[in-house]
Amino acid sequence: MRNALKLLAGLMLVLFLGNCSKDSEPNPDPDPIDRSANLLATGESAEDLLANANFDELVIQIAYVEGFRPSDLALGDLREFLQLRTFKEVIRFEYLPLPSPDEETLTLQEIASLENENRTLYNDGRTLALYIYFADAPSSTDDPDGNTFTLGAVYRNTSMVLHESTIRLLASKSALISTAAAEAATLTHEFGHLFGLVDLGTPEINPHEDPDASNHCLEDGCLMQASLEFTTGLMKAMEERAAKNLTIVPDLGPECIRDLQGAGGR
Repeated sequence: MRNALKLLAGLMLVLFLGNCSKDSEPNPDPDPIDRSANLLATGESAEDLLANANFDELVIQIAYVEGFRPSDLALGDLREFLQLRTFKEVIRFEYLPLPSPDEETLTLQEIASLENENRTLYNDGRTLALYIYFADAPSSTDDPDGNTFTLGAVYRNTSMVLHESTIRLLASKSALISTAAAEAATLTHEFGHLFGLVDLGTPEINPHEDPDASNHCLEDGCLMQASLEFTTGLMKAMEERAAKNLTIVPDLGPECIRDLQGAGGR
């Protein structure tokens, strides 16, 4: 009987220690940041960007390869554009200097991977967060033989890239276009896509999408013309405006503005 009690006590001790050991194993902490709302398709946050129903503040993380920070003048122009077309009254820029990825060119997939590694700001409460990467390498889709170079692109609902090295090269070849003006034109054009233009999440009030260039505008002189995504088209448009003593950076055309107003913008 005494031996049986000892055996029972030993078994209970083993079970107790086993349970303690299992309970004390550290569990990995869940990721405290919910990134899902910032990983959607381009245009899916158009209404949130334009109106204040869900978000009344906007924070833009300016991630840039060291030595390729955008000009304060261009970011000031971007702020004015956002205040003109959205109802956001609080717009903040936060800067994130980054080392170069040391790539000759960058694909959008590589740019998205860099964002996954480096982005630190995501939607939080009433604050909508965006991420803009200023790259030191050109786009992998550039065609030097065809004189076609990509200045910027959007690839998620709150993400875009500007090929700053290409923009600076463009500006250096023109006596009329400054780096700041080229940056501002590219930034505002790409924001037009984040706003869902043209027919990229924001419905057209009247048909004006270019049949030869999806999600771009047919209206002459509109910021959302397809040619403004490339160096040759942007240079031509901006130099023509400068020659006419117009504001160098094009604005949205009436149809694009009408679409934004229909989606909750100004």
